[in-house]
Amino acid sequence: MELIDKLEQLKEEIRKVVVGRDQEVEMMVISLLNDGHILMESVPGTGKTLLAKTFANVITGKFSRVQFTPDVLPSDITGIQFFNPKLQEFELKPGPVVTNILLADEINRATPRTQSSLLEAMEEHQVTIDGHTIPLNTPFLVIATQNPVESQQGTFQLPVAQMDRFFIKLSLGYPEINEEKEMIKKHRFGTEAAEINAVFKEEDILFLKQELRKVKLADVVEEYLLKITRETRNHGSIELGISPRGTLALVKAAQGRALVKGRSFVVPNDVKEMAPFVLAHRIYLSAEASLTMTTEKVVEDLLESIPLPVEAEV
Repeated sequence: MELIDKLEQLKEEIRKVVVGRDQEVEMMVISLLNDGHILMESVPGTGKTLLAKTFANVITGKFSRVQFTPDVLPSDITGIQFFNPKLQEFELKPGPVVTNILLADEINRATPRTQSSLLEAMEEHQVTIDGHTIPLNTPFLVIATQNPVESQQGTFQLPVAQMDRFFIKLSLGYPEINEEKEMIKKHRFGTEAAEINAVFKEEDILFLKQELRKVKLADVVEEYLLKITRETRNHGSIELGISPRGTLALVKAAQGRALVKGRSFVVPNDVKEMAPFVLAHRIYLSAEASLTMTTEKVVEDLLESIPLPVEAEV
C-alpha cells in the first residue's frame, strides 16, 4: 500500500505540469524499479521532454540533459581527460552520463558512433574514459526521446543492439479532448514554473527494488510468457524475434506491474498489459510485412492469438 500511495502522490506532482499521462508515469516507475531505460517516441509537441524532466524532478538525485545533434561526440557524453596547466597533469572530467537520470533528447539525431557511447552505461552501469572505469550512480536511468516523423531528415536509426537495451518504449499519442482543454486552462496565460516536490528518495527506491524481487511468478504464468516470446521467433511476419534479454525484461516488467497494483504475485494480465511496451521495439518485421503492418499491430495480434490461462487469475 505504501507504494500505491507514493505512486498516487507522484502522479499528483507530475499533474501540476503534465496533463493526462498517468499510464506513462506508471510505466516509468516500473522501469525505474527495474533499472530499465525508457525510449519515448512521438511527434513534436506532445510533451516528451517535459514529461521526462518532470519525472526526474520527483526523484531525489542528479539530473542531466543532452540535446543530441550530429556534431555531438562520444566524449561529450562520457567525459574526457584534459590537461590542467596549473597542476601540470591530466585530470578526469566525467560527462553528463555520470548522473541519476539522463535525458537523451532526440537521440536519433546523433551519429551511430555517439549513440554507441551509451551502450556501456546502459548495460553495465559504468563508463570508461581513456582506460579509467567509473561506476555510475544508483539509480541510473536513461530516458531517450525520438521523433519518428523526420526519420529520413538528418537522423540515424538506432541500432538493433541499442534498441534491445531499452526496457520499454512509450509512444505518446495526442491527448484526449478533455485533457487538451485542461492544458489550455493551465497554459493559456503562459507557463509558470510549478513547484515539484520529490516523492521517491534513494532509500525508497532501494527498498522497492527488494520488494520487487519477492514478487512471485507461477509456473502457468511463466509458460504463458514464454509462449508469447517464442511465438515472436516463429511468426511469419517477424524476421527478428525477441532475444533472451527481452524475455527477462518482460518477466521483470510483469513483476513491476504486479507490485504497483499492490500484489505480491504476477497474474497473466500483467504479462499481456506489459508485452506491447516491452516487445514492440525489439522485433523487426520482414520486408513484406513492414509495408502493411507495424510492430505494435503484430504484437497486438500475437497477444490475441494466445489465450490467457484463466485458471491462474486470482
